[in-house]
Amino acid sequence: MKNFFLIVFVSFYLNSFSQNIEIYEKPPVFVGCENEAIDNLKICFNTKLNHYIFQNFKVSQEAIQDGFKGDVKVLFEVDKEGSISVVHVDAIYDALRDETKRVFQSLPKVQPGTYNGKPTFYQYSLTIKIPLVDPEFMKNKVSEEQEHIKEFEDLNKIVSNEFDSITKNIVTYKGLEYSSQLNIPFTHQYYSRFDANMNGLGTNSHTAAKPFVYEDVAQYYDFKAEKETLKKGSDGWWSRKIWDEHLVQIQGEDYWFSIDPVFDLQVGKDTDADFNTTFNNTRGVYIQGGLGKKFSFSTSVFESQGRFAQYYNQYAESLKAFGPDPAIVPGRGIGKRFKDDAYDYPVAEAYLSYAPAKFINFQFGHGKNFIGDGYRSLFQSDVAAPQTFLKLNTKFWKIKYTNTWMWLRDVRDAVVEDKAFLTKYMANHYLSWNVSKRLNIGLFESVMWTDTNGRGFDINYLNPIIFFRAIEFEAGQGSGNAVLGASAKYKWNNKVNLYGQFILDEFSLSDVKAGDKSWKNKFGYQLGAKYYDAFKVDNLMLQLEYNQVRPYTYSHNTIVNNYGHSNQPMAHLWGANFREFIIIGHYNYQRWFADAKFIFGTRGLDFNDGADNFSYGGDIYRNYNERPFDKHVKIGQGNKTKTFNAELQAGYIINPVSHLKVFTNISFRNFNPEANTETTFKNSTAWFNLGIKTDLFNWYFDY
Repeated sequence: MKNFFLIVFVSFYLNSFSQNIEIYEKPPVFVGCENEAIDNLKICFNTKLNHYIFQNFKVSQEAIQDGFKGDVKVLFEVDKEGSISVVHVDAIYDALRDETKRVFQSLPKVQPGTYNGKPTFYQYSLTIKIPLVDPEFMKNKVSEEQEHIKEFEDLNKIVSNEFDSITKNIVTYKGLEYSSQLNIPFTHQYYSRFDANMNGLGTNSHTAAKPFVYEDVAQYYDFKAEKETLKKGSDGWWSRKIWDEHLVQIQGEDYWFSIDPVFDLQVGKDTDADFNTTFNNTRGVYIQGGLGKKFSFSTSVFESQGRFAQYYNQYAESLKAFGPDPAIVPGRGIGKRFKDDAYDYPVAEAYLSYAPAKFINFQFGHGKNFIGDGYRSLFQSDVAAPQTFLKLNTKFWKIKYTNTWMWLRDVRDAVVEDKAFLTKYMANHYLSWNVSKRLNIGLFESVMWTDTNGRGFDINYLNPIIFFRAIEFEAGQGSGNAVLGASAKYKWNNKVNLYGQFILDEFSLSDVKAGDKSWKNKFGYQLGAKYYDAFKVDNLMLQLEYNQVRPYTYSHNTIVNNYGHSNQPMAHLWGANFREFIIIGHYNYQRWFADAKFIFGTRGLDFNDGADNFSYGGDIYRNYNERPFDKHVKIGQGNKTKTFNAELQAGYIINPVSHLKVFTNISFRNFNPEANTETTFKNSTAWFNLGIKTDLFNWYFDY
């Protein structure tokens, strides 16, 4: 079965490579552009289309009476026959939306675009300015402005003072981050705002590898328009900085940067705790910038203290690293003791982003990455503490290929040498292919290895297209832990898409035929669905997801080659040996938002006592040779535990530019094992929170 996956991958890669030698692409040709040179076809198409819209578009009386000034956003497609059809329209008035569809339906057929001489579909986005402006008038106006700019540049030649010259080159801040190679801060709540746009029928987007960069999403979602729509339009300096702008924002001819304060100030109550209140007190700074069009950077520094719900504090202390520090705050890092029952946990994240060409992007930094279309990922998730990474994204045709190399840590007492944590390494390949305008297929492979016998970072794994399993065999059976995976996404229509993942750690065909549920069959899968504008409610997204992973998946027979970092899994936060069903709802209305989440799960935990200290396959950090039996291995074995997590959250976005929001939430957790042990016992609690925070990353509390 392993060889079968390898053969399929090789055949696919060679076929894709051969198909992309000497690619010739010609865009669609609008009526009247037939005699234009091929380099001018796109410009001619845009000019003719805008002129047609200006002549035929009729602004509704409602919009005219309201004095509306704004945009209509259109995503449209030119198919293989040259027909132009609307995929999606964003407009404040229904009449403007209907008029846009009417005008596009009346467009004449065009010559279809071709790819290697064969007709293919193309997608475009267009902004219609209301009130309408004659394109010819705008063309003359631009020419006048260019002449004015030329005069200004001539005057600058007279200026001899370099400092004054630089000062004069500072221009109005135009939000260049929204078209840059910077990452969009990855939170499930914020990504739900543009998830439907990214998954429109026929879009050539790739949505699994996260975080996204602004430039990729800007093709389908207008961030500037979003900020303008949410803008309060205040005149005062303080008012603008609080509601609409970065605290510091500067832009020059070939550079820009912004600075924002970071807050996460929360106070709450846990009904199961002895202490009076829970709290979190985070202060920090968030800096972004760009130099030229190819280089961007971001850094965020957090200084934090917190005391959480009792179950969460107990879990944090169970992750304790070597040394005097009492806990690892899940998803954040090592926590020092603060007062008697709280933690001090500083965190820093930063990265550099460089795009030497349109089709390639390099990132190097310290942070998190995620692969998948679901709430969870069985490939790579963002539940563990930040890690150092090098990432290479390559895009061409209908392909996106993501390579990620990571430097991780094993912080347990058993592996520490000279009071230093053990370094371990992880390398991933993820290939995403848009097979058609509905179907996407992904192939994934990953390997984990450690600095044993002075091996260090194995340069063999730097090869971006090699098969990790082959390298693992060459280096020795215990040299690494490789896993394979496959994913798929199917766009049922513009409102519904289906997705899934399959992860394979080890597989024995003979044991499958024997039907005895061998421990060797280590795999998991995910099935999910998203429903946009659910039940015809604008901006309501519903999500259903099912995950299950068999015992001993992600674990290894060496002490260190497990699929983990800083005592947490690098995939699903429950490790292995579980089933889980998730229901999620996201709703956004202007600056208001509301979220609901319900998680039902079954887990198989270890007993960890003198009478029964076997590994039942849930803890990925344990050696799988410590298992109690080889056959009849099933999900939920061991200390079978039923879990239920629910969370309701509502809030208001104070500043959409800096991601600052005020919120309140309530979460309920019921944890019900079959047997109570020293570390696993029945627990039921409700946790209330009220706070204000800069929302830059996912933080998971559903353990």
